[in-house]
Amino acid sequence: MMHSASTQPEIDQIFRALSDPTRRDVVERLSAGQASVSELAAPYAMALPSFVEHLRVLEGCGLVTSRKKGRVRTYSLAPQQLKFAEDWLGRQRRLWEGRLDRLDAYLLKLKKEKPQ
Repeated sequence: MMHSASTQPEIDQIFRALSDPTRRDVVERLSAGQASVSELAAPYAMALPSFVEHLRVLEGCGLVTSRKKGRVRTYSLAPQQLKFAEDWLGRQRRLWEGRLDRLDAYLLKLKKEKPQ
């Protein structure tokens, strides 16, 4: 089953966001619970504006959400967006497993037919 053209850009944005190791780390960290910008940025040796850009990319594709209370912005994981990537990967896995199963069956058939 193919995704409609309207969901393709969404999947592309999700994979683009997840292509960066810092953003993958942030998603993994947020899977343990919400965190403030300063908590998320603490392990990284980069300027805060650079780190915030990573958060903007994640929020832009819907992988995270944020809320601001006073001066503190807190981020949370939006796991439903990961479902798009999971579904796409699942379809690819099923497609290739089917292809490999057919190749295996074909090779076994050839082996049986081969004179010894």
